[in-house]
Amino acid sequence: MAKQININDTKLVEGIHNNDKASFTAIFLQYYKDLVIFSYSFTKDRNAAEEIVQDVFLKLWENRNYLVIQTSLKSYLLKSVQNLSLDWLRHQKVKSGCAEDILDHSLLYENETENYVLQSELQEMIIKSLKKIPEPYAETFRMNRFELMNYKEIAGKLEVSVRTVEVRISKALLLLRKELKDFLILLLAFLI
Repeated sequence: MAKQININDTKLVEGIHNNDKASFTAIFLQYYKDLVIFSYSFTKDRNAAEEIVQDVFLKLWENRNYLVIQTSLKSYLLKSVQNLSLDWLRHQKVKSGCAEDILDHSLLYENETENYVLQSELQEMIIKSLKKIPEPYAETFRMNRFELMNYKEIAGKLEVSVRTVEVRISKALLLLRKELKDFLILLLAFLI
């Protein structure tokens, strides 16, 4: 599966090469939240994840004149966050006297960036697909899957029966499978 170059990202990178703070701000606003979530998947520490992502953006700005990105901007940022997150984990393991443990498990993180990119793309496709299905189904699905509400909580909030919630989520899943059919085939082909 080939990585797509985002033309908008290319312009933003050119902007920061030219000391354009607006381009840097746009990159920060576009990627900060996802990068914190990604870092948190390694660190399990919200403060550390935020600091790591801030460090990545600081280095991006400080090295803007020498910056060479050979992949997509998103991949570059993800790899930078992954590296700093693993460094943070190593440091934590050393502090706790378990340096060997991180070395034994480093292979587990090898494909983490690739998996996160796929997961992120799938989530984007789901969000786009939710806009194409009837709103009651989409709303119920979002409450269950994104807000992690159970059926009873959703029923109470929407003032419908639990059975109605079950039916709406069932229909949402059916419609989403149809909408995402091509993407899921590509995803399965990539994973095999």
